[in-house]
Amino acid sequence: MTILGSALVTGASRGLGAHIARRLAADGWPVAVNYRGDADGAARVAEEIIQAGGKAAALRADITDETSVRELVAAATAQLGPVQVVVANATGPQPLVAAEEVSWQQHLDQLSFFVKSPTLLLAAVLPGMKALGSGRFIHIGSDSFERALPGASAYNAAKGAQIGLARTWARELGRHGVTVNVVAPGWVPVERHGAADISGYVAEVPLGRIGTPGDIADVVAFVASDAARFVTGERITVNGGHTMD
Repeated sequence: MTILGSALVTGASRGLGAHIARRLAADGWPVAVNYRGDADGAARVAEEIIQAGGKAAALRADITDETSVRELVAAATAQLGPVQVVVANATGPQPLVAAEEVSWQQHLDQLSFFVKSPTLLLAAVLPGMKALGSGRFIHIGSDSFERALPGASAYNAAKGAQIGLARTWARELGRHGVTVNVVAPGWVPVERHGAADISGYVAEVPLGRIGTPGDIADVVAFVASDAARFVTGERITVNGGHTMD
């Protein structure tokens, strides 16, 4: 896709989001590095991009708040150009809760990140994408929906809703040159996971290793590129074959 504007990556101060932001910048995208609490981390990611010859800005926003999202997109547009790519990566706590104990509020907490936030983001960026005649909206999903991990009913339900959202938007927005896809990682340990024992998980992966943030960032970069111009409404699972559609 011809770069006419900028890329916005939510939750990009560390972990997977930071890798995605740096990867898109390496492809030439000016990148809005969104964060909510980790100002130092976001500033560090933006500075790394700039030092590598790219263009970036660290922008604070609560991506579950409508006013904050509008201000975020306005700031990204003013500093970097109209938002042409959104990577909806930000997430919150994902507690494991037994089925008999999960509350409606815990469902709402997950839906806030995986349905409400993308809805707010799309509303804010779509006018600019329509004006450009092109856009990419990329949800970061999870293979947890297929794995049906016990205790994760609220998280898995929200991830299922995310897939339905993406597919419906893909049908609606294609006429505007906007594609909507889900990139669904397997378990990719990042800073928040600490020194987790991965041996049992790796034993179930046909490719024989744990995924890395770079594995996911490369696929996101593909979906954002012109090479994926005819791909929409898809969920691309990136987990070494741990689950297979």
